[in-house]
Amino acid sequence: METKRLLFWRQRQVLFLLLFWGVCLDGSEFGHYSVAEESERGSFVVNLAQDLGLRVEELFARKTRVVSDSYKQHLLLDSHTGDLLTNEKLDREKLCSSTEPCILYFQILMDNPFQIYRAQLRLMDINDHAPVFPNKEMVLKIPENTAEGTAFPLQRAQDLDEGLNGVQNYTINPNLIFHIEISDSDEGIINPELVLDKTLNWEDQQELSLTLTALDGGIPPRSGTATVHIVVVDINDNAPQFSQAVYETQVPENSPIGSAIVKVSAEDADSGVNAEISYSFFDASEDIQAMFQINPLSGEIILKASLDYELVKSYKINIQAVDGGGLSTRCTVRLQVLDINDNPPELIMSSLSNYVEENSPESILAVFRVKDRDSGENGKMDCSIQENLPFLLNPSVDNFYILMTEGSLDRESRAEYNITITVTDLGTPRLQTQHTFTLQVSDVNDNAPEFTQSSYTLWVRENNSPALHIGTISATDRDSGSNAQLTYSLLPGPQPGPDAAAALVSINADSGQLFALRALDYEALQAFEVRVRAADRGSPPLSSQALVRVKVLDANDNSPFVLYPLQNASAPCTELLPRAAEPGYLVSKVVAVDRDSGQNAWLSFQLLKATEPGLFSVWPHNGEVRTARLLSERDAPKHRLLLLVKDNGEPPRSASVTLHVLLVDGFSQPYLPLPDAAAPERAQPDRLTAYLVIALAAVSSLFLLSLLLFVAVRLCRRSRARSLAGCALPDGPLPGHLLDVSGTGTLAHSYQYEVCLQGGAGTNEFKFLKPVFPNLSPQVSGNELEDMPSFRNSLGVNIQ
Repeated sequence: METKRLLFWRQRQVLFLLLFWGVCLDGSEFGHYSVAEESERGSFVVNLAQDLGLRVEELFARKTRVVSDSYKQHLLLDSHTGDLLTNEKLDREKLCSSTEPCILYFQILMDNPFQIYRAQLRLMDINDHAPVFPNKEMVLKIPENTAEGTAFPLQRAQDLDEGLNGVQNYTINPNLIFHIEISDSDEGIINPELVLDKTLNWEDQQELSLTLTALDGGIPPRSGTATVHIVVVDINDNAPQFSQAVYETQVPENSPIGSAIVKVSAEDADSGVNAEISYSFFDASEDIQAMFQINPLSGEIILKASLDYELVKSYKINIQAVDGGGLSTRCTVRLQVLDINDNPPELIMSSLSNYVEENSPESILAVFRVKDRDSGENGKMDCSIQENLPFLLNPSVDNFYILMTEGSLDRESRAEYNITITVTDLGTPRLQTQHTFTLQVSDVNDNAPEFTQSSYTLWVRENNSPALHIGTISATDRDSGSNAQLTYSLLPGPQPGPDAAAALVSINADSGQLFALRALDYEALQAFEVRVRAADRGSPPLSSQALVRVKVLDANDNSPFVLYPLQNASAPCTELLPRAAEPGYLVSKVVAVDRDSGQNAWLSFQLLKATEPGLFSVWPHNGEVRTARLLSERDAPKHRLLLLVKDNGEPPRSASVTLHVLLVDGFSQPYLPLPDAAAPERAQPDRLTAYLVIALAAVSSLFLLSLLLFVAVRLCRRSRARSLAGCALPDGPLPGHLLDVSGTGTLAHSYQYEVCLQGGAGTNEFKFLKPVFPNLSPQVSGNELEDMPSFRNSLGVNIQ
């Protein structure tokens, strides 16, 4: 199943790449649109949805956007209608200067699948500028012997508009001496010329003023005027002559201001004042006058402002040389600006994503375009990113590039990438532009929690208090966020019940701390195991398990218990000792046990009290009671020994036992209790008979007393059971004679008490009778626990 799924994903990736490259190569020309300049912001250009053959919803579902070649966004796309609108007032003269037609190029980008359409917007000129003459007054010095029909070029008017809105005609006020003729240049520009109709006579008229009017072809037409002041000059028959009709030169665009560009030179065959030549610009535009200046005496052209190849690539400058007599001649300077690699490449980001999901296939991160305002080798560019990164930079059409992932990313290996896109041109020196952004890899829940250990061993001493913290279980998750937030829980064991592990311990779901729910008894349970589960909060959640072994440490909570000599209330244990016993004679052996373990169960024996000190000794390790010396006739016939049995715990616990020793002449002598004082042998049969009668009466009385006590106890228990039955809860979750008082929270411990509600009382009060222990030692029953004090008293054992 996993192999089929992997094959399916690879097929999808191959289809995705084929479709992606097919779409990226679809960058053909799409739309040619136009709009009048100076249109208000928001003016309609075209309905892009209809032009693309798409619905408006589909247009924006594919994240359609308009990207301009320049930094300014001249157009915007209405998200509600699909209309392409102007984003600002567009001034054709500002955007394109004298270039005609004025075209603004832009691209239309769409996703799913990714497509690029190239389009262009033409700005239609309107007649918003009137013709303007560079000089409001022109002075012409015309010799009086000038022949009729001679034409004198005049400065032409400048009009920022183009086409029909530019200058179309020139007129002059009516007179009998001059008229205006218009000549066309190679560049399609009309130039006014003043033509002499009648020979001038200096003696009749020395000066004449005419008004020159320039008209454009707009509707309505706009006009501009200048005054032509004509000065009639006495005869000067030689005009200056330039050495070249056309001067051609090349100037690097980074030439410093004030540097000499070219020098023109003219000569005049006349002498004196008529041979003095002055140089000036003729019919120069404002751009040329702002960029250059000419030395009127030397003819040297000097740079006034910085050249920029990207704005203007060449200049045509008309130079006029005028001698002292007023004769003039003209030449042309053609200046070619040389491109210098002075513009770094530009990177225009169309779309950028700073997040990508881990384990996802190839994803598009950024779409951008590069451009360089330089030309030739200076305008060629190379685009790259850092090496050893899992990303691909693929070129598309129109200098567009697409940055995408090479494959799936793993956040746990690397969660963040700093990507630097470097665009370098091929000029000298090479210039570059860098764009750096940070890519965050978002987390997917693909890592299960890991415990710091596969198994844990915890230790807890018995008789602990409930809610005792016994240890902490810890796990980690390589994911982040909610995928790394862990919750701990106990897994149910195979044997449910009150002794199950889940009933003994609990775990904090957030911290993994383990707590004991109740006091543990080493004698009942030495160790148990529980499995802990750590699950994250991802979707779907992942989990892992660990084994926890809890070992109970023994505490000295049990006193030694004497097995022999047997202690009871009917008769003390009496050992017979022959008077002929040698020292070290074994009289008896005290046998005791301790339910604890280890050093808490190591027992030692000690003789506390004896009728004859020094006659008996006890071995401390085995409890053997032996004679310490030979017996004599003066030794008492009956001896009482008080022995102490003590364990090795901390603090130590002990038990005492009484041993009676009777001295006899030999083991063939019948056992008879000896009187405390000597008596005649003849009285012994009478005393024995009396003792037998007393013993018989005592046994009979004890039997009747025990029988009466047994009947009374039975009757009391039945009466008590009936009274408790009336206090039972009919619908509660607990047994009828028990009330469960439980704690809340992470650590729950249950205590049970026998209670009874006093029905006859005026106030509803609970009467707590006695606690009921649900978990008794398997070796001692409840009745035995109740009867233990009397049992111990009957044995004569004192428990400390």
